Amino acid sequence: MSRIKVNSLSALLFMVLLMATYFVQAQSLRDPTRPGIGGVSISENPQSVTEKLKLNSVLISSGSATAIFNNKIYAIGDLVQGVKIVRINNKGVWLADGRQFALYQAVTETKGQ
Repeated sequence: MSRIKVNSLSALLFMVLLMATYFVQAQSLRDPTRPGIGGVSISENPQSVTEKLKLNSVLISSGSATAIFNNKIYAIGDLVQGVKIVRINNKGVWLADGRQFALYQAVTETKGQ
């Protein structure tokens, strides 16, 4: 009878040691989605990352004009990357810092035809 208790106790002790080594190994595994050593993270803060400004479209209706930059809608007086829009017409958009954004030549030539 004591031999059965020793065998059961040995088996239980072996299982506990096996589980302990499994948990220690699992804790030491590295997350494969993390950047490697020396990896650089880029902030998603819009103020720190300046996206290149692209004029997508100009919409002109009776009494209002809107411009679409980088798939966002703006009107005269709105700020685009901190710069005020001063003029919008069928040829393009003018910003207060002197930059001018024109629609693609093919779009302006075929408009209304």
